[in-house]
Amino acid sequence: MPSFDDELWNEFHRVVNMTSRELDDWLRTDDAGPEGEALPDQAGRELGRRVLAVLRKRRVDLDSGDERVMRKVVDRVHAERRDDLEPTPGQAAWRHKLMSIGHDPLKPARS
Repeated sequence: MPSFDDELWNEFHRVVNMTSRELDDWLRTDDAGPEGEALPDQAGRELGRRVLAVLRKRRVDLDSGDERVMRKVVDRVHAERRDDLEPTPGQAAWRHKLMSIGHDPLKPARS
C-alpha cells in the first residue's frame, strides 16, 4: 500500500460530497439515453467510475492508481470551485461535469 498522507485522504473526502450510491445513480442517469443505458459497471466517464471505486475501498486497499485519481479529483474541484466549497448554483453543464466526479456544487462539502 502506498503511504497516503492524511491531507490527501481528508481533502478527497471533503470535495467528493456525493455518497457512492449517489454517484453510482448519477453515472447511470447521466449515461442513459434514447438508445438505452450502459452496462452498470460501464456507466459514466472513466474518471467517475474510478472515483466510485475509490469510495468503495477501504483506505488500506488503495493503490498508487487510486492516489492519482484522488489527486486529480481534488485538483479539478479546486480549479472549478472556491476553496470554501459553499453550495453554489451555476450552469447545469458545469454542475453535471462536477457531479460526474462525485462533487455536487449544490451540496455542502463533507466535514
